[in-house]
Amino acid sequence: MSATDSASLEDTATVGFQIIALAKDKPGGINNDDLVAAIPDVKPEHRVQALNKLLQEGVLEILKKGATLIYRLKDPSKKSTAPKDIDNEEKIIYNIIEEGGNKGIWIRDIRVKSNLIMTQLNKVLKQLENKKLIKAVKSVNASKKKVYMLYNLEPDRSITGGAWYQDQDFEAEFVDVLNQQCLRFLRMKRESAKECRDGPLAVQKLSYCSVGDVHKFISDLGISKISLDEDDLETILKTVVYDGKAESIPTAEGKYLYKAIEAPLSSPGLVQMPCGICPVIRNCSDCGAITPKLCSYINEWLD
Repeated sequence: MSATDSASLEDTATVGFQIIALAKDKPGGINNDDLVAAIPDVKPEHRVQALNKLLQEGVLEILKKGATLIYRLKDPSKKSTAPKDIDNEEKIIYNIIEEGGNKGIWIRDIRVKSNLIMTQLNKVLKQLENKKLIKAVKSVNASKKKVYMLYNLEPDRSITGGAWYQDQDFEAEFVDVLNQQCLRFLRMKRESAKECRDGPLAVQKLSYCSVGDVHKFISDLGISKISLDEDDLETILKTVVYDGKAESIPTAEGKYLYKAIEAPLSSPGLVQMPCGICPVIRNCSDCGAITPKLCSYINEWLD
């Protein structure tokens, strides 16, 4: 290395320390005007070299406020994984998307945070997608909208819907089958417990089963093409409880045990039909605005 190159490196390092000191005094960020005012004797090319060096080393992060670039000291606990070979605009968008984690971020929020116009933002997003740095994922909560996240992340269940969705469609039949099989297992557990001769308390205790027990039963059946975990099965068990066909009790560990129950009497027909819970049944008659012939709820129930 020549003496000139060595001196240039020393100048860049010196300017870098000055920029860091200025950034510490202004936690909200500094722009080019702040740098010119604070270190007016530094040549523009040396200032640019020092900024690029600090950005590459992850000491500074670059943001955009309107048409102005803002440089800010980076939080050491939030180290960016942005590649070094992307330009500043791509780095800004990458960092914003990275903050969204595996839940992703809407394009509208990206635009607000980056202050880029839509045409430019779409261009940058396309470039990052082509480089396989980010990906767009459809959300079950809003099928016409997409969220962006880093390419290597697995989307959160709140985005994909978990095991209950396939290509944005709710798998109602699959959920119904699981519901029936979980209830079947709970009833089998209850019937086998009745064979115990150690008294009613022992029968009661043996009637309950954990989510792990149900998970093993469903896994052994092999009725699911996808891998289900205990959280998935607990969701199904809760629907069985909501249907009034099972009950749950908390354990000391903060989990729940489940047991099949039988209603002493079946629901009367009047409660099962819409009229049984209709809030305007007193106004229902053969004529007027509210009549059985015009009621969409009773027509659906009859169908």
